[in-house]
Amino acid sequence: MATTYFTSDHEWLSVEGGIATVGITDYAQEQLGDLVFVELPETGKKLAKGDTAVVVESVKAASDVYAPVDGEITEANGTLSSDPSLVNSAATGAGWLWKMKLADESQLASLMDEAAYKAHIA
Repeated sequence: MATTYFTSDHEWLSVEGGIATVGITDYAQEQLGDLVFVELPETGKKLAKGDTAVVVESVKAASDVYAPVDGEITEANGTLSSDPSLVNSAATGAGWLWKMKLADESQLASLMDEAAYKAHIA
């Protein structure tokens, strides 16, 4: 069963079997407004926690989405190239951004659970 984590930068991770699916939260997509472009990472790219992984562009601004943990990109959500609005309509579902193989699962301990994240944005 997948475990979901959140960051103070408004990203979510769903982790199962050492692979994290990463996206931005509903709160983040609401702040950004309608997305018009998503620059996806290359498969095989290694990221350190805090590295820019994805750039999302909305009608308001361009914003970086950071790697929440160390790891290697295993897949990018190619559907977003033709339909970036999926991030707005399904931020925590079909609008995921990338999947990564975790380099150090102990880094997950520094992330928030859903209750802590809700308190963070309140």
